[in-house]
Amino acid sequence: MFTVAAEIPDSPSHQRAREALEPGGSVLDIGSGGGRASMAITPPAGTLTAVDHQQEMLDEFLKAAETRGAIAHTYLGDWPEVAHMVPEADVVVCHHVAYNVSEIVPFLQALNDHARKRVVMEIPMTHPMSNMNALWKKFWDLDRPAQPTPYQLQDICLSLGFGAVLDIWEDETWGARVDLPEAERIRQARIRLCLTEDRDAELAAALLSAKDAKPRSVATLWWDVK
Repeated sequence: MFTVAAEIPDSPSHQRAREALEPGGSVLDIGSGGGRASMAITPPAGTLTAVDHQQEMLDEFLKAAETRGAIAHTYLGDWPEVAHMVPEADVVVCHHVAYNVSEIVPFLQALNDHARKRVVMEIPMTHPMSNMNALWKKFWDLDRPAQPTPYQLQDICLSLGFGAVLDIWEDETWGARVDLPEAERIRQARIRLCLTEDRDAELAAALLSAKDAKPRSVATLWWDVK
C-alpha cells in the first residue's frame, strides 16, 4: 500500500505543489510513507527530504528517489518532534497524516515554518476508518464518530494566520491503489473490529454488501507562506 508506482496519476494536490516549484527545487515530505506525494512532483523537484516514524518507509522512499535521479535525505521520527533537525524546503507536502495527529497546532506551525513557498496537505473528507462505522454498529451496536473534517482543519489554519484554501475533489484511483485480496481484507477488518475468526463468514457477507466502488472525496488544503 505504501510503495510508489513508476507512474503516479496527477491530482489537484500534486498540481498545487508542482506549480510552486522551480526546476530542481526542494520538497519536504512529512509522514512520507514510500514517498508518493513527493515522487509525483519529481521532476521538477530535484532535492527530496522525508520524515517518517518507520525506517522501512524511509528505505522505500530512498529507492523511489534513486529511480527518479533525485537527491534524497531522510529523518526518522515523529513530526514536529524532529523538526529542529530538518532543513527548510521550497514546498512542504503532507498527505494522509492529519487525522493521526493529536496536537494539530504545533504540527501545522512546524509545516509552515519549514516551507519557503507553499504547504500542501491532502486528507480524505472523512476519517479513513469511518467507512467501518456501519460495521461497528452491526457487530457491536456502537455509534462511531464522523468527525473531525477538513473544514475544521482549514478553520484552524486560518486562525493561525495561514491563508489556507480548501479544494475538494474525487479520487478515481483510490480503489485500485488499496484493493487487497479478499482473505487479507477480511483479516484486517476482523482485527480492527475486535472480532474472532469464527465470525469471518458473517464479516465477509457484511463487507461484500458494504463494498463501495465509488471514488473517495479528498481535500487538498494548501497555502502560500508569507
